[in-house]
Formats: sequence, C-alpha cells, structure tokens
Amino acid sequence: MDGIGPLILYVEDEPAISELAEVALEDAGYAVVGLASAAEAIAILDARAADFAALVTDVDLRSELTGWDVARHAREIAPSLPIIYVSGGSAGDWSSQGVPGSVMLAKPYALAQLVVAVSTATVEGGGPGSLSN
Repeated sequence: MDGIGPLILYVEDEPAISELAEVALEDAGYAVVGLASAAEAIAILDARAADFAALVTDVDLRSELTGWDVARHAREIAPSLPIIYVSGGSAGDWSSQGVPGSVMLAKPYALAQLVVAVSTATVEGGGPGSLSN
C-alpha cells in the first residue's frame, strides 16, 4: 500500500493481474489493499468498510464466494461504496447479478480504463473515503 490518496479495496485471485492493477492504481495516487479471496474481502469490509473509497472486485474468484457476493456484502454495510467489477467470463451476468450503480470492466481491459473507472467512482460516487465527502 504505497499510494497516499483514497484507499481502494482490490480483490483479484490472479497474482499477475493483481500486481499490474495495483501498481497502476498506486501510480495514479491511490492507496490499495489487494486481496486474493472473497472471504478475506468480506472480513476486511466488516472491519474497515468506512476506510475505503471504492471496491474493485473480480467476479470469478475460484471459491464458493464470488465477487458478486463481495459486492452485495459491501452494499449491505456501506450502501454508498462505489463498486467496480472486473471479469472475463461473467461480464454478461452483470445486469442480473451486479449491484445497482456499479460498473463492469470486461477483461481484458486497459489499465487506464481501470484507473478512469476508479477515478470517476471516487470523485462522483461520494462513497466513504471519496474526494467528494
């Protein structure tokens, strides 16, 4: 967690993708907590949801819990938290599974797209830790 800006929770089970995305977000000025599982994400949200400006989660996390579950849990405890999904295979399910007001980035996406999505969410979203609070 090197950035000094708004804190982003980033959930991705592919280490190479996670590393690239976290570096891109940190280079854009964000602080990032990167996790590899839905269970870890839910636990940290329970402990620190108010600290996060946005949640970015992969949908397919190779476990019983998915990114859909993480986002639903996040919305239960932090209703205004901006949520950005990333997915290669489940993007088509976003309209039926995604939480209202969320954003979907289909993999593969350019890192700049991720940075823009997070920037837009943290500036306009008004979630905890966002620049508009």
